[in-house]
Amino acid sequence: MHTLAQLRAGQLSGITRLDLSCGLTEFPREIFALADSLEVLNLSGNALRSLPDDLYRLTRLRVIFCSDNLFTELPECLGQCAALTMVGFKANKIETVPGASLPTLLQWLILTDNRIRELPSELGERPHLQKLMLSGNRLQRLPETLRQCHRLELIRVAANRLTELPNWLLTLPSLSWLAYAGNPLETEADAAALDATPVIAWSTLSLQAQLGEGASGVIYRAAWQRPDQPVAEVAVKLYKGEMTSDGSPLHEMNACITAGLHANLIRVEGRIAGHPEGQAGLVMELIDPSFGNLAGLPSLASCTRDAYANDASFGAEVALRIASGIASVAEHLHRQGITHGDLYGHNIMCNERGDCLLGDFGAASFHATADSLESRALQRIEVRAFGVLLGELLGRIDSGLSDVARVRLEALQQRCCQPDVLARPGFGEIERELAAFTG
Repeated sequence: MHTLAQLRAGQLSGITRLDLSCGLTEFPREIFALADSLEVLNLSGNALRSLPDDLYRLTRLRVIFCSDNLFTELPECLGQCAALTMVGFKANKIETVPGASLPTLLQWLILTDNRIRELPSELGERPHLQKLMLSGNRLQRLPETLRQCHRLELIRVAANRLTELPNWLLTLPSLSWLAYAGNPLETEADAAALDATPVIAWSTLSLQAQLGEGASGVIYRAAWQRPDQPVAEVAVKLYKGEMTSDGSPLHEMNACITAGLHANLIRVEGRIAGHPEGQAGLVMELIDPSFGNLAGLPSLASCTRDAYANDASFGAEVALRIASGIASVAEHLHRQGITHGDLYGHNIMCNERGDCLLGDFGAASFHATADSLESRALQRIEVRAFGVLLGELLGRIDSGLSDVARVRLEALQQRCCQPDVLARPGFGEIERELAAFTG
């Protein structure tokens, strides 16, 4: 994090990224001294209400973050920034989004946790738009012009006021990651599954080391003292209860429970009751330390694509075991009326043999289990996400795959990603095709 004193003393000359969080109520004009180099500007966590009309002077600015401020309107000056591709104004008080505020090259827009009721038609006139984060607003509809955004791959509209998913949304050729939980349109979670989940008293849990933290909660190693049984080592996830870019953490908890049992899911032991601060949480199986994340989160540059280690490679048997496991668990979830919404390598844990677990249900949504054009389309949108994953795995296989097998697998990958949504195979068919390679 940089300081205002450093900026004013000219000590930051030539930097490409500036991070200032120091209670700012006005935009520091000294930032313009960085115009020849500045590409990423992060002013999150201040008390700003406006940006200067001449922001366009930052001619190299590609990314701007102004989350956790006091904006009530998305500033129109953003639309004049010729190089700007990513705009992040999460957790403000924004009610109005002028069409003029949207940069021509807009690729990634984050307006999570605001007060927006309507979006401008100009949003659909941004052909580079790839990632759209709108959860936690008051939207009752999406602009129909978004049907023109053929590059749009990820949409988060959870926790709004949508009463239906428009038909055109389900036909977008590149859409792969969709979250819509917490809207009136969504099918309810399986109440029977929620009621049947064991309740685990907080007093029987002893938290130990923190294992990880995400947008929705914190995971700890814990000891669970079950009545008349040996102490069990488990994982405990305590949910934050705040709106995330994906949606509500409590929806995530319901999806984890409703998902049920599968070899490629982390087993839920029960939900926590009696936390001293009323915090919601789950007790889950403790994952063997031989498991690690398949990939890292997308970067600012990659937008919707995971970041893999430079030396990441797999034998054919391992890669196909991962692909088969994920296809199997995705088919299982779809039978329960759940779309994962975030089927990505960074949400997959695996070991050296290719045993894998799909986690992070923060973007999961419920749909009707009965077959319909809508449920089929929702499932085939997720198939495209799998197609992206399969392509990433195929591109990193370093041994054990014949030319004939590669051609067949690449053909499957292309079918999963084809632009005609309903022409894509379902996960049952994908499982059967992959079984021919895995035995």
